[in-house]
Amino acid sequence: MSYNLLPYEKKALDEIKRWKHPEKDGFWGKLVKVVNAPINKAGELVMNAPSVGDVIKKVVSGITSICNDAAQFTVRQDAIIEDFRKHGCDVNSIADIQKLELEKIDEVVGYLAAKYKGIAGAEGAVTGALGLPGIPPDLIAVISINLRAIGEYCCYYGFNNNLQEERLFAMNVLSYASSAGDAGKGTIMASLVKISRDVAAKKTWKELEEHAMVLVIKKIAESLGVRLTKAKLAQLLPVFGSAVGGGYNAYYTAKVCETASFMYRERFLATKYDETIIVD
Repeated sequence: MSYNLLPYEKKALDEIKRWKHPEKDGFWGKLVKVVNAPINKAGELVMNAPSVGDVIKKVVSGITSICNDAAQFTVRQDAIIEDFRKHGCDVNSIADIQKLELEKIDEVVGYLAAKYKGIAGAEGAVTGALGLPGIPPDLIAVISINLRAIGEYCCYYGFNNNLQEERLFAMNVLSYASSAGDAGKGTIMASLVKISRDVAAKKTWKELEEHAMVLVIKKIAESLGVRLTKAKLAQLLPVFGSAVGGGYNAYYTAKVCETASFMYRERFLATKYDETIIVD
């Protein structure tokens, strides 16, 4: 299907397509593998230590969905609306944002990612220096910071982060950013695409789906806990320490913000035109 896209929108869609289907052997693909390799090895080493890995995984998976609710609650929709007004936009509600052009929204969003990368990096450097005792609070903090970042992206592109489907979408964004393997990423992206299309098509999320949604969120929280725990356990090795704490948090937050930016921009365009604009 062809769309009468504005030049800026066409460019944005092209960027989204390239992001969803990157060159596997390109520079960035190789760089990600280089960055992840020592972290994964270090994480596996500590994860195999008796009790250590299991205890932290249980703590993280148990609080991730709670962090989601708390993080979304702290997103100030009124402050976001005010930000648009400062940029000369006639916006009185989050829904009004969808009447704007994508180019204007991107201008208002500005350096949102830089803000959260700075916060996450500073937090990780402090807790990373504490060793094992710093890992549980660090994981809780980095998960909360990133879920809040996703919530802001959600609102900045005209979606209500308080809706249950948006909280499920946020968990999938977080999970996608933490997934290292292509197979895992493909499964999570399929979930993101399905939710995006359903919301764009204005499908009703029935009350009967509530229980199933809670179970899905729990499952995502458990797998997310395992992946992030493995990465953060690398901090226990003397060669890494606070450098990994601050560096990994900033690196991970950059991936989360990138994922959120591309996915919500695509959803914005799907809402403006129709759900078939969404790329698999």
